[in-house]
Amino acid sequence: MSTVNIVNTSNENVGEIELNDAVFNREVKIHILHEVVRKQRAAKRSGNACTKTRIEVRGGGRKPWRQKGTGRARAGSNTSPVWRGGGVAFGPKPRSYDFKVNRKVRQQAVAMALSARLQEGNLIVLDDFQMSQVKTKDFVGIMSGLEIQNGLIIMDEGTDNLQKSSRNVHGYKVMSSEGLNVYDILLHKKLILVKPVIENIEKRVLA
Repeated sequence: MSTVNIVNTSNENVGEIELNDAVFNREVKIHILHEVVRKQRAAKRSGNACTKTRIEVRGGGRKPWRQKGTGRARAGSNTSPVWRGGGVAFGPKPRSYDFKVNRKVRQQAVAMALSARLQEGNLIVLDDFQMSQVKTKDFVGIMSGLEIQNGLIIMDEGTDNLQKSSRNVHGYKVMSSEGLNVYDILLHKKLILVKPVIENIEKRVLA
């Protein structure tokens, strides 16, 4: 078990917590992290590019000129891809770029990302993080006291005021443990876990 200090929003030690090595002390394999991040980013691609084929272009009902005797190349339709204003051959169509990665591999990748942040010393455990009102200034003050310029905050309850307070500050993101993913963990330098979510994260990763 790895032992980590628990701090409050004033950056004072208030206790310790043991983290499950199966989740927070895994060997980090770059190729697995790369595969899962690539999958996440591919799933977000819109894939909305669309071109018209020769049958979708307006016109083309009449043969432009007779088959023989004009001295010009044969032509059957003015919607041909070789004509200006004609259809596009093998052009893009709306599609999904997503691809499958096995659930166990995704779980391993989350554990590896968590382990990487712990091994780097960039994982912080807070005893609680409640904001009674929406106040960006208060949020910035807490982050400055914790010496965090870029961080991902994971908590399950009382996130509404916190999310609203942080949304105009660049470099921070607040999410629940259900939304925890490899890309966001690696995108932010610091990972801040509010103590109650740790049990949920361990259950999810080991499920």
